[in-house]
Amino acid sequence: MADVHHERAIFTGRVQGVGFRYATLQVAREFEVAGFVENLLDGRVQLEAEGRREVVEAFIEAVSERMHGHVRKVERHPAPRPAQFSGFLIK
Repeated sequence: MADVHHERAIFTGRVQGVGFRYATLQVAREFEVAGFVENLLDGRVQLEAEGRREVVEAFIEAVSERMHGHVRKVERHPAPRPAQFSGFLIK
């Protein structure tokens, strides 16, 4: 199985209770990415996405732009690895 670009992004700010996960799912439908988005217990939101590097990067930027009024900080952790996801979902 070939490696794909994988990126884990942690969004900090007022990102829970504002439709962040649903908005991320809507944005994901515009990109060829697989992965998931979920709330973390500490109030942050985690997004994991994989696909072609430029597509994953554009996807995370689009999520940041869509939710810009709520996001204070984004920590991004990119790494190549074998594909693990099929489709994109909310956890």
